[in-house]
Parts: sequence; C-alpha cells; structure tokens
Amino acid sequence: MSSHHHALEGWLEEKRSAYLYRCIARTEAGTPNQSLFTELAHAADQQAVLWEAELIKANMPIPAQFTPDMRSRLVASLVQRLGTRTMKPVLAAMKVRGMAIYNTAATHHLMPTTLADVGQRHKLDGHGNLRAAVFGINDGLVSNASLILGVAGAATNQSAGNQMVLIAGLAGLLAGAFSMAAGEYISVRSQREMFEYQIGLEREELAQYPEEEAAELALIYMAKGMSKVEAERVANTLIADPERALDTLAREELGLNPDELGSPWSAAISSFIAFCIGAGIPLLPFVLSSGSKALISGILMTAIALFLVGASISLFTGRHALWGGLRMLGIGSAAGTITYFIGSLLGVSLS
Repeated sequence: MSSHHHALEGWLEEKRSAYLYRCIARTEAGTPNQSLFTELAHAADQQAVLWEAELIKANMPIPAQFTPDMRSRLVASLVQRLGTRTMKPVLAAMKVRGMAIYNTAATHHLMPTTLADVGQRHKLDGHGNLRAAVFGINDGLVSNASLILGVAGAATNQSAGNQMVLIAGLAGLLAGAFSMAAGEYISVRSQREMFEYQIGLEREELAQYPEEEAAELALIYMAKGMSKVEAERVANTLIADPERALDTLAREELGLNPDELGSPWSAAISSFIAFCIGAGIPLLPFVLSSGSKALISGILMTAIALFLVGASISLFTGRHALWGGLRMLGIGSAAGTITYFIGSLLGVSLS
C-alpha cells in the first residue's frame, strides 16, 4: 500500500470512528458515557487532521466532506435500536474504542488502584478449555445416542440391526466430530484474524501519534472513575512503554484481550477429540456385543454419562450438581426416546 493511499485510509478510518462515536453519544444521552464518547469523537476528528497533514505533504486532495459508508450507517442504526452494549462485538471489530467499559468485569473493577493494575494480563484459568471439552462431549453424546437409538428402533432384524447401528453410529461420530472441528477452527481463526487486524492498526496508530492515543486512554480511565490528573499520568506512563501500551490499548480502548488469541488447530483438535469421546460412549456396547444386551448397555452407559456431564456443567452455571445431572439426563432421555419410537414407526412402515 502506498503512503498516499495509507494516509487516505487513515483519514477515512478516523472520520468513520468519529461518526460512530457521536452516534453512541446520542444513544447514551443522559449517562456519564455520553461525555466519554463525545470526547472520543472530538479526538478522532483531531487525529483525522493529522492525516490531512500527511495528504497535504503528498500533494493529495483532502475530501471535501466525509460520507459514512453503508456498513457504518447500518451499524449506527442498529446501535440506536439495540443499544451500545448489544452491538459491542461489532463496534469493537470496527475499531470503536471504549468498549471495555461495557465488559461485565468492568462493573466490579471500575478503577485501577495502581499502575500495575492497568493493562494487567488476566489469563484464562483453564475453565474456558474445560467448558469447551464438557460441551463437546455432551454434543457427541446426545446426538450420537439419539442416532443410534433411532436406527436400533428401525431395525427389524437383530443381526442386521447391529450392523446398521455400527455403521450409522460410526458415521455419526465421524461426521459430527469433523463438523465440530471445522466449525471451531473457522470460529477461532476468524476471531484471531479480527484481533490481529485490530491490534495491528492500534500498533500503527501508537507509532503515528502516541500523544493522541494517550489522550484517548486517559478519557477512558476518567470514565472509569479516575481523576483527570491521575488518568493523564497513568496514560502517559503507559504510552512510554510501547509493548505495554499496545497491550493496554487493545484491552481498554478496543475491549480485546490479546491473551485470547487461541490456536485454531488446537481448538479444532480439542473439539474433535471431545466429540469423539461423547459419541463413542453409546456406540461402544455395539462394538463389544449385539442385540438387546448391547442396546440396554448402551442406554445405561449413555444415562450415566448424561448425568455426569450435566453435573459437570453445573460447575459453570453455579447450579446444584444433582439438579444439573438430572436435568441433562431428562433432556437426553427425551431425545433418545423420541428418536427410538420414530425409528420404530419407520421400521414398521418400511418392513
């Protein structure tokens, strides 16, 4: 990209940000956030002036006025209708700053007490990966158990039925596992690309105009409860350390967490394994046995697994483990029973 084109892109980006800030300020009318976003709009206009200077140096014409693109107008309309908090992920993706004040955690930690608290890394405690594994196992368990029971209900010949269950169960396991892995890969890859793009833009702007970035950061700390003097002191101290400043700007201005740049391949493999474990539980008895013995064993193993998964999920929901286990057992049992009887009806009609 030429420097001329880069300067024009920078101007357009700041003008778009100012447009969205003013939209948010109108939506937040009557709240302390209105002042924050009004100031951020002014700061974005000032940064656009810096890009105008770059355009003048390059003998490039400065656009007579800014006209928001269709995407910006659509997002502005949705912000007015749905509210800023609802649109937070979209606004963050469009490099609208100040979204960190809408984080749930921000309501409990409105103001850092020391400089060390500002931009501190809040690493994942492992619950995110554990939660994903538990839900992956649950998806595999419920979907494949329902498939197996449906095929078992449709089978009229016992020996042929066992072979049908094995084929269907294995197909369901592989199809579901690959589908889960592909979906997780795309999800994490897209999130990572968005994070990397936004952080890359922030790195460029930090190098281009550090003083303006410090001013924006100070505004956000003031919105969280800091005095103006203290907010400016903390912001200027942070900007002096580029790496720490970049980390803090990503968190406080963009509402992004650099620690969450997970590996798409790791997420895909974990989802694949978790789904296979869950889907393999109801299938295993049909590998080791056949007929009604395999069916009863499969139902018992699935019921136990459903209860354990439900109890494990209660760790994340805060509900009682017994209630969580019984609820999951009830949901899974209903799904399996319905598919079994549907399979039986189909088996009778086709025989």
